[in-house]
Amino acid sequence: MFWARYTFAHEDGPGADRLGDLEELLGDDLDDEEDQNPDDTALDVEFDVGGGHRLLLTVDSQVDSYSLGIAAPDSADTAELGWDDLAHWHPYALRWVELDLICRAVAALDPQFRHPGAPLALLCRFAAVFEDDDVDGALAAVDAAYASLRPQQWDGYWPCGADWLERADFRGQNVVWQRDQAGNLWARQEDDHEADFYSTRVEPAAGTDHFPHARLRALLSAAAATLKTSVA
Repeated sequence: MFWARYTFAHEDGPGADRLGDLEELLGDDLDDEEDQNPDDTALDVEFDVGGGHRLLLTVDSQVDSYSLGIAAPDSADTAELGWDDLAHWHPYALRWVELDLICRAVAALDPQFRHPGAPLALLCRFAAVFEDDDVDGALAAVDAAYASLRPQQWDGYWPCGADWLERADFRGQNVVWQRDQAGNLWARQEDDHEADFYSTRVEPAAGTDHFPHARLRALLSAAAATLKTSVA
C-alpha cells in the first residue's frame, strides 16, 4: 500500500485506475489512521552523495506529505528544496540530469543501492522533464527503478514510469531555465501554458535564501566527484 499512498494513486493520482482490490484496503487503512496519534509519523531517509553532502527525504504518508531537504557538511541545519502534498505542492526542485547524477553517486557509495533503483523511485517526484531532456531515457529509468522493487509474483497495483511522467512532463509549458553568473540554474514559467510549474527554484534575489542554490551546486559537484572517483 506504500506506493499507492506515496504516488497519490489513492487520491485519484496517476495509476488510480489500476488499484483494483487495493482501493478498498486503502480505505480501511485510512479509517484506522484516524484513530492513531498523528504525532511522530514522519520517516527520514538520507541519501549521501559524498563529501558530507546529503539529500534528506521526509516521508509522512499518514498526512500525504513528502519533503526534500539538503544538508551540507559545514552546517547542522537542513534547507528545504521542495515538498509534495495534496494542498499547496511545490515539488519540482531538480532537473532530470541532476537527479540521475545524484542517484548514480548514491549507488556508487552504498552497495545496497542500485541505479536505477530505490533512490530514483523515491526521489523522482521531485524532478520534472523539459524539451531539452532525454525524456524516453528518463521514462525508461524510472520504469526500471519501480520494477526493481516489485516483489516476485506480485500482480497487483505497482507504479510505473508513465505514472511519474504524467505529473512531471512540462514540455510545451513555457518553462524557461536560466543560469546566472554565479552558476545558479533557476526557472520561470511564462504565459500561455496549461500546467502550472510549482517550484521554489526561482531567480535568486539579493539578500534572500528562499532556495538553497549554493548548497545544491555544492552537492552536485560532490556527486560528480564521487562518480569520477568510482570509475578512476
